[in-house]
Parts: sequence; structure tokens; C-alpha cells
Amino acid sequence: MVKSRMFGGNGVLYPIVAFASCVAFIYLSFGDLWINVHGDGKWSFVERNGTQFVVDGVPFYFNGWNSYWMMDHAADEFRRGKVREMLQTGARMGLTVCRTWAFNDGEYNALQITPGRFDERVFRALDYVIAESRRYGIRLMLCLVNNLQAYGGKTQYVKWAWEEGVGLSSSNDSFFYDPSIRRYFKHYVKTVLTRRNTLTGVEYRDDPTIFGWELINEPRCMTDKSGDTLQDWIEEMSTFIKEIDRNHLLTVGLEGFYGPKSRKRSTVNPEIWASDVGTDFIRNSKLSTIDFASVHIYPDHWTHNPDFEYKLRFVSKWMISHIEDGDKELKKPVMFTEFGLSTENPDFTPAQRERFYKVILDIMYKSAVKSKSGAGSLVWQFLVEGMEENNDDFGIIPWRRQSTYQLFVEHSCRLARVQGALSTQLYYLRKMCTLRK
Repeated sequence: MVKSRMFGGNGVLYPIVAFASCVAFIYLSFGDLWINVHGDGKWSFVERNGTQFVVDGVPFYFNGWNSYWMMDHAADEFRRGKVREMLQTGARMGLTVCRTWAFNDGEYNALQITPGRFDERVFRALDYVIAESRRYGIRLMLCLVNNLQAYGGKTQYVKWAWEEGVGLSSSNDSFFYDPSIRRYFKHYVKTVLTRRNTLTGVEYRDDPTIFGWELINEPRCMTDKSGDTLQDWIEEMSTFIKEIDRNHLLTVGLEGFYGPKSRKRSTVNPEIWASDVGTDFIRNSKLSTIDFASVHIYPDHWTHNPDFEYKLRFVSKWMISHIEDGDKELKKPVMFTEFGLSTENPDFTPAQRERFYKVILDIMYKSAVKSKSGAGSLVWQFLVEGMEENNDDFGIIPWRRQSTYQLFVEHSCRLARVQGALSTQLYYLRKMCTLRK
């Protein structure tokens, strides 16, 4: 039943044949693959050693994905199965990291109903997501708030402060400087980090299933182009988190734009506007309380040039520049936490999207081979059948198209070939990559 759902649903046979073809391809490509297995099944925290992530002292380069909707779905009994199905799929593809939201502020299935008031039912849903991720050998990148309005975000925090008569401004950017809102957010963060999972008995801050924390998804502070306001907020909140949780790694959640004082603002940024959104990749990521840098890749949303070949050239330049920054300037790992190509492009085709993916995955593979700072990539976004309401112009159900599925599986195999496999991957990778211990 699970296999039928996973490979196309509706009881048809052709997806099984397609999967068999996929396995055959991988066998032909990787039939001589020898992979060392690291770990004994006991989970350790992901740590940082210079420009690399490590697990049990071994470099950890990963292939992963985004499914932001997991807590929301787990909160409803009739939708909870989608979470398990997605985690099963990720594990079967050899993926090891999933990024998802650990917030929902003031909306349907809100985790935080009002400042400091939480819905235990939704918190138990997040407990479930973490416990199930451990079960399938997936580590979670958990994001703590949204710069955008979806799932509440900083807009909701500002609204709360305004309604309570303590807000300094109705501007969304007051999230970053209003003392009352900063207190709201700190209380929220502390509650999440010290939460004891009702299914595992482990506090979140002590659970190695969690890869790390992300302060905020795609922060921008348009009212202060100098970047000082956002920088102060990052410094204060990252210090606060580190005082509570010394086990987990922390990143900002940046898109990767270079700021107004950066020499790369005009040579690497997608367009001139990108240096005026109140962020600076180097400055924001350089803080000692930030363990690794985060970057997104959306050339079709960031540039006015419709030419697909131009977009591919931009992707290569963008990624190589940030990996170079990680190696030489930041001396920290760089994670490409979102990347996607929109179906709304006039010339869009699935084959075009696969070329886009391949450029990114090939650069990540080369980084792993050369022990560079480009440590992992998370595609935006993966879904399972029956989730049309959560789809956007980037979402894909990976097994619907054999060549797309095959592309990500192949990347999992070749990363394992470079660094060895985690014990949690072995069951699935042995099947896909013809592993021999």
C-alpha cells in the first residue's frame, strides 16, 4: 500500500516499472560503489569543524529538501499520514535533511495563538514530526519565524503588539527593533527550545534529530538599507539562543544578497535592488554566534532577464561565489537552503527544471569532492499526492517524473561515495547504490 502511494498511487503498474528502471540506471552508474558506513545507529549532533559539517568526526555533505507544511499537517489526524509518507519518501531517496517550519503564529492550527499562549495539540504535532523524522533517519532544519506573512510571521507579531497598545510602529520592520516584540519572540524561542517531546521524552535542545535552528526565513528590513537594524537583531537573538542551546548549530535564514558596502553587490547580486533590502550575506553570517551561512537560489524571481541560459549562468556564479565566501571569508559551511524554478516562466518545461537542478547538484558534488564549504542543498519543495492546496509554482511530487526522481537519488549515491554513508542511510542506499560494507 505504501509503495503504491509512493510511486504514483491509483494502483497502476507503470510507476513500479519506472522505479525498476531508475534502480537499474543507478546500478549501471554506481555498480562498483564501495561505501564506508559511519556510526552505530546511535545519533550524534551535527557539529561544525571549520568549513565542514561533521557527524561523529566525519564530514557530512547532504542532499535534502523542504516540506514546510509538516507541523500543520500533523496537527490534523486526517492529514497526519502525509508527514510519514513524505519522510518515507525522503529516506528512500537517500535524503538526510528536511527543512520545515517550527512556527505558526495566530493562524489556523497556530502553535502560538497569542504571545506566550500555545496550543498543546499543535505542539504535539511538532513532537510527532520530530519523532517520525528520527524514525526514518532524517534530520530537521527548524525555522523559528517567517519574514513573510504566511503562517503569521513578523506581521503577526507587529499586529499583536499594536492590538495590545505597546507597539512602537505598525511597520512590519518594527519586529526587529520594538522591545515588546523582541520579548514576544524570545519567549517563543525559549518555549520551543526547552519543549520536552511528549513522544520521546527528550527536550528539543537535547535532540540530535534536529540538525539546527534557523532564526528567520528570508529576512529583509526595507526601512533600514544600511543593515544595522537587522544586524543588531541577529546578534541579540543568536546570542539568546546560544545561551539556551549549546548543542545545535544556528543560521540566519538569508537569501544570500550582498549588502551596500560589499564589493560583490554589483558583480554577483542578481540586480541592483538586492543590495538595498537591509541584509548583507557576509556581515550577517560572520557573527561568532552564527555557525553556518544560508543562501537561496531563485533567479527567475530575482532577475528580469527571461533567458534560461542566463539563469543557469547566474546560478553557477551565485553558488561558486558563496562557496568561495565560506572557504575564505567566513570560514564556515554554506548551506543552500532553498532552490527552485517556477512553472510560471513562459518557457517552462520539466526538462528545463531538471537542467536547473543538475547545475546545482553538480556544484554541490564538486564541493564535497574538494572538501569545500558548500555543504548541502535543500530543494524547494517536495510534496506527496493529494496536497494541491500546499503546492506553489515550485512544488514537485518527485516520483511523478522518473528522471527527476533519478536525479536526486543519483546525487545521494555519489555523495555517499565521497564521504561514506551514515548508518541511518544504509538500508535504503544499499538498495539504490549497490553498496557493499
